Order: sequence, then structure tokens, then C-alpha cells
Amino acid sequence: MLLRVLDTIDNVLYYPILIIVLAIAGIYFTVRTRFMQGRHFLDCFRIVMEKPKDEKNVSSFQALMVSTASRVGTGNIVGVSTAICLGGPGAAFWMWVLAIIGSSSAFVESTLAQIFKKKHPDGSCYGGPAYYIENALHSKVLAAVFVFFLIAAYAFGFNLLCSYNLQSSFSVYGFYNKKVTPWIIGGITALLVAVCILGGGKRIIRITEILVPFMGLIYVTASLIVIFANISFLPEMFAMIFEDAFNFRAIGSGIAGSCLVYGIKRGLYSNEAGVGSAPNAAASADVSHPVKQGLVQMLSVYIDTILLCTATAFMCLGSGVAPTKELSGAPYVQQALSTVFGHFGPIFITLSMALFAFTTLIGNLYYVDNGLAYLNHKRMPGRRFMAVFHLLCALVVLVGAVAPMNMAWDLADITMGGMVLINLPACFLLSKTAFKALRDFEKQKKEGRDPHFLAADIGLNPEDVDFWK
Repeated sequence: MLLRVLDTIDNVLYYPILIIVLAIAGIYFTVRTRFMQGRHFLDCFRIVMEKPKDEKNVSSFQALMVSTASRVGTGNIVGVSTAICLGGPGAAFWMWVLAIIGSSSAFVESTLAQIFKKKHPDGSCYGGPAYYIENALHSKVLAAVFVFFLIAAYAFGFNLLCSYNLQSSFSVYGFYNKKVTPWIIGGITALLVAVCILGGGKRIIRITEILVPFMGLIYVTASLIVIFANISFLPEMFAMIFEDAFNFRAIGSGIAGSCLVYGIKRGLYSNEAGVGSAPNAAASADVSHPVKQGLVQMLSVYIDTILLCTATAFMCLGSGVAPTKELSGAPYVQQALSTVFGHFGPIFITLSMALFAFTTLIGNLYYVDNGLAYLNHKRMPGRRFMAVFHLLCALVVLVGAVAPMNMAWDLADITMGGMVLINLPACFLLSKTAFKALRDFEKQKKEGRDPHFLAADIGLNPEDVDFWK
């Protein structure tokens, strides 16, 4: 009964509601910024290497790695596989579309987070959608509701799903026992996560800064090996993707289970563009202009979807292994990799899933800590409360490993959808501020200067912001 209710809410939430909201927001932001995701693409790489004024502060690169740690995760493997097996090969195309237009939403939300970020007593910064909703839209209630969905999504929904996805990668091995193995995998993962997160946010930043680039590079390299080893399948693969993506008769006959809806659902779960999560990390960066971090966070969407999700899609579809409902999830990727790496293929995916899951779990809880601080009058709760809460989050990881697959996906989808329905309308109402900041950035850049931002330059009252005075 509960699963049927969750499935119904999930289906209605994504079609028609979220598909319309995501499309309108992404297209509007893309047009108003004059396709800045293409015009400023190369600037992203230059800006991401800039150092903060104070070495003790979070750099642009570190903030990018925290947000990428949350974006880059089991969704890049299991999410893509599930979308293709259940929705069809065309899901890969709709993931690309969502990433391209959604990157403009990522830019707007992260730029706003930088403009309205708050200052800690030690001079460091923090912020996110809750803060620009409260300070710019003057709605504490709406901000609190957003934070509720954020905590529900990142402490429970996403971590529940992440843990399930990790244990599912062990199902191909002979020692796997449905009644025992998930508990063991969940217990070990929960213990490792608990040890890490009890060390606090700074430890999270250090760990993700090291692991995220490493795991992404290794995974893409393995994907490329499989793709080139099966190069003869590539023409057939592209034909499958585009024929399925534009088969509107099939999409219309069963849209809830179509490649369009699955591509958007799993693409959004993977890259989180417009969800309102990445701005929490973006606000912590020490940069000279808000637009700089907006562009850097846009890069995270490309890393996640255009690079890593595409690597999974091409590796699977180009391997010659037919996608089926039974292979949905990690098994499809493991079989695809086996075509080149043999018995080591499934092992490699399991190791990749472990790294992806671990960084996702701790990256998620970085956002949760920010949400709890907001609800606690902009201060982190006491150590005893945080210790108990983090242990509860570790328990969720354990439960997720033994939860039904549909329930894990539905809870993640629904809580994430709630965030989008608050964050994107807020970004739309505040978008003129982000557009003005972009024009200010481009003006200074055209004059040959390193852009530096002042709130007054775009008509903001300096008293309404903690920085940029």
C-alpha cells in the first residue's frame, strides 16, 4: 500500500509538474543569460584554479569538489543504468538536454547563494537557498520548508538510496545472500560514514577534495577502454539513442515510464541542477565576484552528466549487452564491463560504487549540517545533538541497504522534487539580481580587469548583504 502511494506521488510530481518547471526555468535562464553556459565555458576552467584571499578559507575548487561529491555518486552508475533499462536508450539524450539547459539554473542558484551568503565570526562564509529566500524574498517560513526538504532528502532519502545502490552491486557474486549480505554491507558502510562525519565539515572537504578527482578519472578511463574495445557498436548505439529519444508515439503512449521521464528523473537525481543543494557549497567559497562561483558550479553539472553519465551510457549501450528490466541497476553496468575486463569487470564496478557511495554520503551530510545550522538560528547545534543526529544518519545508511528498491528511489525522488518546487520559483523571482551580476562580471572582464563585485554596483543595498560592501 505504502509503495503504491509513493509511486503515485512520484509519477505525478515528475509528470507533468517537474518536467514543466524544469523546462521553463532552464530555457528562461538560458535565454536571459544569452547561453552563458556556452559563452563562458572556458572561463570555468580558469576560475576554478583561483586561490582565495585567505588560505584558511574554502577555495573555489574545494567548493566545487564538495558539490561534485554529492552530484557524482551511485546515480552516475545505477541511475543511468536504471533509466536505460526501464525507460529506454533515449533516456541518455534527455539527460544531456537536462544538463545543458539545467546548467543555467545551476549558475543562477549558485550566484545568488554567493551574493546573499552570510559571514561567520572568523570571517568565513556560508549560505544557500534558505538564506536568499529569507533575505531577498523575506520569507522565513518558505526558507524553513525548503530546509526541511533538504534535510529529508540528503540525510534520509538520498542516503537511503545510495546505500541500497551500493549493496546491489554485490548481487552478482556467488556469496550474495539476500537476507544477510545487505545487512553486512550496510553495517560496514554505516560505520565508515559515522567515523568520518563525526570529524566535522572540514574533514568532509579534505576527503572529497582528494577522492572525487581520483575516482572520476579512473572510472572514465575504464569506460573509454570498453567504448573503444567495442567501437564497432558505436553507430548502432547512437541510432538507438536518437531513435528512442524522438519516438514521441511511444513516449506519449506510456509517458510515466518513457525515456523522457526516466532521463529527466535520473538526470536530475545525478546532476541536481536547480535542486538547491550545490548553492550550499557554492556559498562557502571565497571569490572576488559571485559570478565566478556560479560558473564553477555550472562546471560541476557538466562533469557529472556530460562526462560521467555519458561514460556509463556509452559503455553500456556500446557493449552489445541488451538492456532489460532484470539487469536494471548495477548488474547492467557490470555485464557491460565484463565484455572487456572479464571477471574483473563486476569487481571494478563494486569498487567504483564503494568510492562513489562514500563520497556521496559524506558530501550529502555537509549540506545537512548547513540546514541544521539555519534552523538553529544560524548556528550549528551543540556537539551532543550533532553526534546523535550523525549517528541517526549512519543508521539510515544501514536501513537503506535492506530497503526495497522502489521505496528507496521514490523517497529520494519525492524529497528532491520538494526542494526543486521551492528553489526554482525563488530563483526565478530573484533572477534579475543574478543577471545584473553577470552583466557586471562581463563588463569588467571586457575592460581587461579581474572582476570584483560590489553590491551597490547592481543596485543592491549594502546593508542587505554581509559581504560585497
